[in-house]
Amino acid sequence: MLFTYKALTKEGEEHTGSVDALNRDIAIRLLQQRGLTILAVDAAEGGHFWQRRIALFERVPVKDVVILSRQIATLFGAEVSALRVFRLLAQEAENRLLRDKLTAVADDIQGGASISDALAKHSNVFSGFYVNMVRAGEESGKLNQTFEYLAAYLDRSYALTVKTRNALIYPAFVITTFIVVMVLMLTMVFPRLATIIIEAGQEIPIYTQVVISISDFLINYGLFLLVALVLGAIWLWRFIGTPRGRMALGRFVISIPVVGGLFRKLYLSRIADNMFTMLSSGISIVRALEITAAVVNNAVYELLLAEAAEGVKSGRAMSEVFGEHTEFPGIMVQIIRIGEETGELGNILKTLSDFYQREVNNTVDTLVGLIEPILIVGLGLGVGLLLTSVLIPIYNLSSGI
Repeated sequence: MLFTYKALTKEGEEHTGSVDALNRDIAIRLLQQRGLTILAVDAAEGGHFWQRRIALFERVPVKDVVILSRQIATLFGAEVSALRVFRLLAQEAENRLLRDKLTAVADDIQGGASISDALAKHSNVFSGFYVNMVRAGEESGKLNQTFEYLAAYLDRSYALTVKTRNALIYPAFVITTFIVVMVLMLTMVFPRLATIIIEAGQEIPIYTQVVISISDFLINYGLFLLVALVLGAIWLWRFIGTPRGRMALGRFVISIPVVGGLFRKLYLSRIADNMFTMLSSGISIVRALEITAAVVNNAVYELLLAEAAEGVKSGRAMSEVFGEHTEFPGIMVQIIRIGEETGELGNILKTLSDFYQREVNNTVDTLVGLIEPILIVGLGLGVGLLLTSVLIPIYNLSSGI
């Protein structure tokens, strides 16, 4: 539950902000632990319904976190104190949610918490990967370099994800539009023409009979079909929320012909990039595997990385564990083994990350080049079949007259 507060700092300055807590008493206790003298604490949910709805859907875009990381690195490089850094950035943040989060982080730092512990309280903005990277930077004393690493990683990951998503949006939009137009044609336009064809009493071609049957089905049972699709979508959404559903979805995504290969390369690039970034910051292989498992965003690879972490804990090599699963290509396993043997695992992972990023970019460019002509041919066939089923019987009818 979110609470807004007004309080005085140890220096006597008035300060306002928000805090997440189970109830008001816990919120007060958390604020007191930060060394604040509380003036007022109110539940943020006390606003209008539409305000609560807007707050529910608020989020911090990845690009804002990228810019934030670069700003933090610059300020740390200028030897600005951590508290001052987050106070300054909170004042300049345009996103309301990010501004509140940075203010809360600054309050926690002022209360004696480390930067990583303060960031860890806001997992909807700063992932486990982000927090652990910051913690490693605190331990090594290279926070500005760590934030530069984070900004560069998030920038690469964001660009790759956006490019992949955009490549799939266009065909999805065109196919959806085509289906909607065809349904409207079959339920509103075609039935009137079909009535003329049937009343003429002439022999109806088989393809026209098929189209008439589809039109009749949509008119008579279209509502039931729509309800069934909605219920199916709800069931599927709830099923995907279960561990079994997440695993099934993860397996399905990487098994789709053509597109599955694209997603597989995307996940492999993400794994290699995550591992390289964390190992470069001094995080152990086991911890790097565990964190990567949590942020890879595919249940199949999440399970495999968790198994790899357990294997490394028991003394096995990472390449050995990876080699037991076909989800990791043989070439990737061999390259990682070379990195382990030569002590250059970090550099090897960077090479793998760059390789798979190029593969994803090339695959996306190829798909974009193929999708447009395929869609044009498919849409042409669909429209041509519909027109043929109408025009040929009408032509035969006019010829007979």
